[in-house]
Amino acid sequence: MTVFFLSDYGTRDEFVGVVHAVLAAASPGLTVIDLTHHIPAFDVRSGSHTLVRASPYLGPGVVLAVVDPGVGTARRGLCVSVTPPGDGPTFFVGPDNGLLIAAAEQVGEAPITRAFELHRPGDVAGRGNTFDGRDLYAPAAAALCGGVAPEELGDPIDPLSLVRLPGGVVEHGRRSDGRRCVRAEVLWIDHFGNIGLAATAADAQMAALPRSGTVSVVVDLPDPLPGTTVRRIETFDELEPGELGLLIDSNGHLAVVAGQAPAAGALTVAAGQMVVLTW
Repeated sequence: MTVFFLSDYGTRDEFVGVVHAVLAAASPGLTVIDLTHHIPAFDVRSGSHTLVRASPYLGPGVVLAVVDPGVGTARRGLCVSVTPPGDGPTFFVGPDNGLLIAAAEQVGEAPITRAFELHRPGDVAGRGNTFDGRDLYAPAAAALCGGVAPEELGDPIDPLSLVRLPGGVVEHGRRSDGRRCVRAEVLWIDHFGNIGLAATAADAQMAALPRSGTVSVVVDLPDPLPGTTVRRIETFDELEPGELGLLIDSNGHLAVVAGQAPAAGALTVAAGQMVVLTW
């Protein structure tokens, strides 16, 4: 089996390498695929959205995800077991802070029915409990890949007790002048500065968003700036350098993008803020 590893550790320090070493020692020959270790620090929602985008393309194995501002507290460590209709991750291991749930339910195509609170290892004298990626989750992921049943690693818990994150905000409406609008949360800003919105292709269709022409985009702030005009496009290459556009991205979400430039910089927007599209 394969471990698909995501964290907010970054790769400048030794943390990712140490987790790899623990996995290798516990299960020699195990394949580890790094999804990313550059989730913004402690940003659980960003980690959850990343897992949702990646999980449909992963094969059988264990998703090991560590974005955990509550490490060392009483929050639970989880193993979530799913039964995908086709090949896909079978187990999700990480903290009970909402990080795993949306991706696990997407892979299983059903609400979670089997979840386990991982047994904690004994305390080590002179060392704190602030590295669960190394001490709790990596050994559990390796054991699962080695054929150990989740029942041997933890106690069953009620799936309804799992922490869940709120979904991205999407609202449809009309302006006082009769124009249509969609208000949508910014879910992520990617490496290129593209702005991924909570609104999907289905939202665009429901709101009758035109497939061509222009749309006004404004960041929804207490004192918003005037709207910026963006052009409806299907591919990045349709834009001139620096020109802003609105497309359906490869994950099925509306995204504000720019030709060979970061759209997030042009609009001065960040994940978690709201934008309003008007046409």
